Amino acid sequence: MKPGSDPQAVLRSGLPDRYLTPEDISAMFSVPIETVYHWRKQRTGPPGFRVGRHVRYDPVAVQAWVTEQSELDAAA
Repeated sequence: MKPGSDPQAVLRSGLPDRYLTPEDISAMFSVPIETVYHWRKQRTGPPGFRVGRHVRYDPVAVQAWVTEQSELDAAA
């Protein structure tokens, strides 16, 4: 994503052409970065993977996670 772009708007309008960082996820959901790392540790957030020392998120997997969360919320 280009600097200054809104990750939520980018994800809604189409998938970004690169993997997302924890900072992108934090901005996308307006949560502290610590929450993103907590989700990863607890395996409750969008699935991420390691590239060396770095965590990355596939935009397709993030979109699927958002859809799943929306469906779970609607069923509750």
